Amino acid sequence: MIMQTAKKTFCLALLLLTISNLYAQKVTQNVKGRVIDKQTKNSIPGVTIKILNSTPIKAVVTDIDGYFSFNNLTVGRYDFIVNFLSYEEIVLSNILVTSGKEVFLNIELQENVINLKTVVVTAGKKEESINKMAMVSSRQFTVEETGRYAGSRSDPARMASNYAGVIGGGDMRNDIIVRGNSPSGVLWRIDGLQIPNPNHFSFVGTSGGIFSMLNNNLLSNSDFITGAFPAEYGNKNAAVFDLKMRNGNSEKRESLAQIGLNGLEFGTEGGFSKKNRTSYLINFRTFSLKPAKMLGVDFKTSGIPNFKDVSFKLNFPTSKFGYITLFGIGGTSSLSIL
Repeated sequence: MIMQTAKKTFCLALLLLTISNLYAQKVTQNVKGRVIDKQTKNSIPGVTIKILNSTPIKAVVTDIDGYFSFNNLTVGRYDFIVNFLSYEEIVLSNILVTSGKEVFLNIELQENVINLKTVVVTAGKKEESINKMAMVSSRQFTVEETGRYAGSRSDPARMASNYAGVIGGGDMRNDIIVRGNSPSGVLWRIDGLQIPNPNHFSFVGTSGGIFSMLNNNLLSNSDFITGAFPAEYGNKNAAVFDLKMRNGNSEKRESLAQIGLNGLEFGTEGGFSKKNRTSYLINFRTFSLKPAKMLGVDFKTSGIPNFKDVSFKLNFPTSKFGYITLFGIGGTSSLSIL
């Protein structure tokens, strides 16, 4: 009788020890699945699946075939959240994970259709013409653009050859052809005044030349118009350069000296009086290949071009008569044929 009681006690203790060991070791299981499109039934790669009630939060991403896997999850209940760009988010709550069998989740995502408001695209302020009468086929260009475009050489005409519908007449001259029209149909204006061909080495009846007399250091934002010209531009049928010259710095005297493709340049600007903001702006340029020829540089040309030009603008604001402005551009050019 005593032996039987001892055997029962030993078996009960062994059973309790086995159960305690099972609970001491965490029972785990795998959760697998696949994510597909609800309409097309095609697999969706790159979908993110997260377990919300785990610390830290676990997450996996589906492979190229849409499959995913969470390995060695402790048995229990889990909440999964599934999201992917342009698809509706799905939450799978209270998914029971047991030790007896792996859990496989078949997830179908529905495309997320969003009704957007009407989008209206309008031209920015930079493209708007200064002349409000020029409604179409016109654009405003900045001084910075005359030096930024390829091959512009700080020349507005060469810069405009980069625009749609405009081509240059060649590298040696800055004539432009706009929509097949003759270069002679191009109109030049400065501060509202029509001017003749503003280029060195030009010919009568043309609108281009080898070097421009227009100095971009003196220009302000201007308009370039290629069609539907307002009546103020007359009967020109090719293009219009409606240029603006800037005013000098009325608060501080400044000077400029530089050398480049357009020769040697000197300039100065300042104010006559800070009280009424009167200002002056003067610039002088000279160009010659003679010094380079004397140094033995061969430009593969039989002629040596030389030119000089000067530009100025005087601005006098008045209380009764508005602004009184005096400006001018002039120059000389010659070509020595060897």
